[in-house]
Amino acid sequence: MALKLFKGEIDAKCALCEFAEIPDGGDVVICRKVGGIMFPESKCRKYKYDPLKRVPRTFVFTGDFSEDDFKL
Repeated sequence: MALKLFKGEIDAKCALCEFAEIPDGGDVVICRKVGGIMFPESKCRKYKYDPLKRVPRTFVFTGDFSEDDFKL
């Protein structure tokens, strides 16, 4: 199920949940609501999206620009 935020590009998964705590390794997620260990790509019925846990995409500008392109 994709969220309606960000044009449906964000899939619901435990790694982005409000109740999830990700240890240093990052291989598993500890859920405070369910009280167990979950996989980062899974989700449950208690899922609640936390926008602060999302890592935004980076944009790479391709093209040949000269110094004159940036002068006013």
